[in-house]
Amino acid sequence: MDEIDETDDDADKYTEVIHATGHEHVSAAHASTFEITTDDYLTPAGDCILAIDADRAPADFDPEFVAACRDADATITVTVEVDGHRESVTGRGHPNLEFTNERSAVGRTSDYVDDRTIVVGASFAAEGFDRELVAALASGAETTVTLTVE
Repeated sequence: MDEIDETDDDADKYTEVIHATGHEHVSAAHASTFEITTDDYLTPAGDCILAIDADRAPADFDPEFVAACRDADATITVTVEVDGHRESVTGRGHPNLEFTNERSAVGRTSDYVDDRTIVVGASFAAEGFDRELVAALASGAETTVTLTVE
């Protein structure tokens, strides 16, 4: 039994979950990034933001999860679930990922890295998310964002 528990514990270290809320200004129109923020507001200019009022930011992530994401060969998947809709975007890890930002988590289609970056080389950005999922976010629905690394 103990061996199974240890395996389960190890698996948990490679998953991070963020709970956040949509907002009426969610447009998901940005072509190269998507973002989840702890901010409790959103202006129409924030066209990459999918959800606000997040309960966690990259600085809160487990150090072992962060270390796994710093492997250039790592596959990082970000899954957004809201109001019966679910979509995943996949990208890569990068040795320079910091996970130090206390406010925003940003996925990027490029290889650009800063303290907010959680994944590079993402298969799509905000504009690529299913429009029904985006509409649910724009209605202010609660969302769960799950990050996994392998």
